This record gives sequence, structure tokens and C-alpha cells, in this order.
Amino acid sequence: MKNIDFKKAVVYQIYPKSFKDSNNDGIGDLRGVIEKLDYLKNLGIDYIWLTPFYISPQRDNGYDVADYYNIDKTFGTMEDFEELIKEAEKREIYLMLDMVFNHTSTESNWFKKAMEGNEKYKSYYIFKKGKNGKAPTNWTSKFGGSSWEYVEKFDEYYLHLYDKTQADLNWDNEEVRKEIYNIINFWLEKGVKGLIFDVINLISKPEKFEDDLIGDGRRFYTDGDKIHQYIKELNEKTFGRFKDVITVGEMSSTNIKNCIKYTNPKEKELSMVFNFHHLKVDYKYGNKWSDGKFNFLELKDIFDNWQSGMEKGKGWNAVFWCNHDQPRVVSRFGDDKNYLIESAKMLGTAIHMLRGTPYIYQGEEFGMTNPYYTSISQYKDVESINYYNILKERGLTEDNILKILSQKSRDNSRTPIQWDNSKNSGFTKGISWIEIGKNKEINVENALKDKNSVFYHYKKLIELRHKENIISEGSFEIILKYNKKIFSYIREYKNEKLLVINNFYGEECNFELPYEKLNLLEYNSKILISNYDNPSKNFEFIKLRPYESIVYKLVK
Repeated sequence: MKNIDFKKAVVYQIYPKSFKDSNNDGIGDLRGVIEKLDYLKNLGIDYIWLTPFYISPQRDNGYDVADYYNIDKTFGTMEDFEELIKEAEKREIYLMLDMVFNHTSTESNWFKKAMEGNEKYKSYYIFKKGKNGKAPTNWTSKFGGSSWEYVEKFDEYYLHLYDKTQADLNWDNEEVRKEIYNIINFWLEKGVKGLIFDVINLISKPEKFEDDLIGDGRRFYTDGDKIHQYIKELNEKTFGRFKDVITVGEMSSTNIKNCIKYTNPKEKELSMVFNFHHLKVDYKYGNKWSDGKFNFLELKDIFDNWQSGMEKGKGWNAVFWCNHDQPRVVSRFGDDKNYLIESAKMLGTAIHMLRGTPYIYQGEEFGMTNPYYTSISQYKDVESINYYNILKERGLTEDNILKILSQKSRDNSRTPIQWDNSKNSGFTKGISWIEIGKNKEINVENALKDKNSVFYHYKKLIELRHKENIISEGSFEIILKYNKKIFSYIREYKNEKLLVINNFYGEECNFELPYEKLNLLEYNSKILISNYDNPSKNFEFIKLRPYESIVYKLVK
């Protein structure tokens, strides 16, 4: 197997339920992933990140784990998983697993024993007495409603930051941590080479639980007091014993200071982190469930702060637009009706040229869009259904609610991969667990036939990261920061520079090299990648076409 520097790697996220159904039960599975490994080899990715396939009641699409050691029969068997590892390795692709350790399903044996009154297992979770006839605190669940669920038998409440069927684990309990280390080591011994830790920065809860009088409670448990102690111990007892395992922490509502500490190599914590600040720029007044355009200047400012801040602190970002919890980026920040190809390619370039390890979410690489459902009956996501009811109670009209869901629902990214032009887009011969999206002509079969497709643009972006050290190693500097249409930046490494120019809008606009950067004209330049034919060779002044994107490599 090739030895991959994670800074040069590209990770491809698979949501197995919607990737490829091999047995026609309407649900994607591990054998479906095996079927499509040659496609992923063709794309050129280095790692497959599989979202949870463990035994689960699927209340939150597998992020409610009931048994961490076994594979839900919906997705296949342990033999299928072992075959997937071997077949992926033959194609020089590693597997990364999603680890959910902030909470377990209430169907977990640990929680069941807790509910039987077994004190050992009760201490695996966070049970508290109520206060003045109410829940212990006024914290809000991420899915709406209280973060506490009352258990009459104990006259106590248990904490669930997510759905009430996802009970938060008590990381202060050493036995819990030992259980978790055993689980991780079990999968590492299977040959897993990467680990994604779901909302890992929420595991350190406060010593004292109190009401949040100015927010929803997250300030009390986000990046908590013991978080770095716990992650260092996690590293030492599990993946830190291996030189070739990469790790990423999914960080909820975090900050740069903590993320530097999570990822600076001298801290011995994680390889990289996800943060989501840039994916909240279309939250009107901070409210996700709103109908609003994205704030482009805020988007650029967030990228600038995180790119520069992490570089300065020797931290490392995972960079991405899409995942199983986010809408499709071409529908969100691009134009999937008038400029789908151009805007999808531009968005790919904008993220892949950044400092950080890029992640591609299944379907992004050929331009899949949101499904544009027209009825609440088409949605499956617990969060979306909860907020449909909440917004209805607030007096919003049906049309307005459905418009908001069509922009913000997690189901936007969970519709099945559109493989071809056949029935059910080649995902299944059965009845799909969730409806196929509206734009069925956007599929792999059509993309592979067209050398100008989004797929081949992503393939080239991956090749460039593997080949060009400046992309994986270079510094970051934003230019034209206050330009309302263009996201442009310079990467620099040794005697080379990259000039990256992205028009984020569907109108022509002018790029003019800032006066203080005119010295770049002294360099020899070549175009590494662009999304239009005949891009301008002169980068001093360019009339950019709608969503045009150009990357110049400059060498003295």
C-alpha cells in the first residue's frame, strides 16, 4: 500500500444507506460500496469515510448506535466489511470509520441495564434530579425541545443533547472511556486506517449543571474543561500507537484556539478538525430554519480567519462544502438551474485549493443537487420533521415551511446516488428508502461520457493535490477581501505561488490584481485548472464570466 501524507490526501464520504443497494431491499449496503470501488479508484480518492453502519434503531440515521462491535444486517455482515477493506486496499484506498461517542442509542445494552437500575451502567450516562419540578437545566436539544428526558422510575432525568433516544455518555467515568478505547482498537485491528469522531468536542460536560440565561446551553458543554485531557488519552490508548492512522474531529460550535490545540502535532491529539462556521452564513439572524441568501462577505471572512489562524498555530483543517447533514453545495451557494456545471466546478476549485485536507461527499463530484421535495411526506429526517411541526406551531405557511426544508433539510444530501438513466437511477431495483431527487439526468453514467463534466474537474483537482506540493504545504493569504463577487487567495511555498480566483455569482465581473501584488507579474505563469474554455492568460485584469474559476501557478 502507498504511504499517504494526510495533507496530500483526499477523503470521499459515503453515506451507505444512499450509496448503492446490492440486494434490492431499497437501502444501500456494504456490498454496494464494493461494487463501486473501481469508480472511486477512477476518481482518484485516497480514503473512504463510511458513516455509521453499526447496529442501530436508525432514529438518527445510524448516529444512534446500539452495538458498536457489530454491523447492522441492513448494511451487511462483518465478512462484507472485511472484504471491503481488502478490495479497497487492492485499489490503494483506505477506510475511515465514523465513531459516535458523545452518546449511545437508548437501545444500547448499556442504557437498557441503566434503566433496569444497574448502578454501574447508570453511571455510564448523565442522570440528574429535576429542579423545582422541572428539568435540571433549560438547555435545548439540537433537534428541538428539552435536552432532558424524565424517567419516572428514578424520578430523574437523563441528558440527551440530540434526540431523546440518544443518551449522552458520562466521559468522567473511567470505565466508559475504557469501553470506548476497546471499541476503537477492535476496528483498528480490522485494518481501519482512519477515524472520524462525531461531535467529539461535546463530550466534556460541566461539573455543575446550570440554566443558560442567554443561550441554548451549548456554552456549558462545548470544548469543555477536560476535552483536551480526554482526547490526549484517546490518542495514547488507541490510534496514537499506529503511525499510519489519520483522525478527524467533528467540532460543533468550536473556535480556532481550541482547534489549533486539537490538531497541532506537538499536542498529540488529532490529525485535523471539521468546523461548520462557514456553513451557517445562510442562517438568517443565526437561525438555521429560515429562508435566506448566503452572506458572501461573511463566508470569505470565516475562511480567512480559519485558514490564517490555523496556519499560524500549526493546526490543520478538514475543508469541505457537503456532508450527510448539509444541503448540496451547488444548490446552496451555486446555481443548479442556470449554471450547474460552472458553479459546481468553481465551488470544487474554491475548496480544494485551500490549506487543509479536502472531503468530497458522495454525488458532489458529479454535481448532484437538492431533491426539491414538495411534501412533508417525502422527508425522513427526524430533525426536519421536528422543525416542520415547530415552524407550523409558529404560524408559518405550508409553502414557506417546505421552501425552508428544501434549502436546509439534512435529507437534501441523503437522497440516493444517481448512477445511471435507469429506473431509480441505478441505486436499487427495489423501492428506495427515500425518494430519488428531481434532477435525475445528473448522474454518473452521463458524467463519465462527458469530458467537460464536473466529475473530470474533481478528478483533476485530486490529481493536482497529489502532485503539487504548494497545494498541500503552501501558506494562505486572501486578496480582494471586500470584493462582493470574488473569492481570491494566494498560496505560497518555497519559490512558487498559486493565484486562485473564483467568481461566486452568475454575472460577469472584473478581477483586477491589487496594486500591492503587481510583483506577481514578474513570475512565469501557467494555468493549472479552470472551468471555462480559453481562460485569460493575463491575470492582471480579467473579465470573469459567470461562476468562472481560474488557478494560476507562478514560478520565478
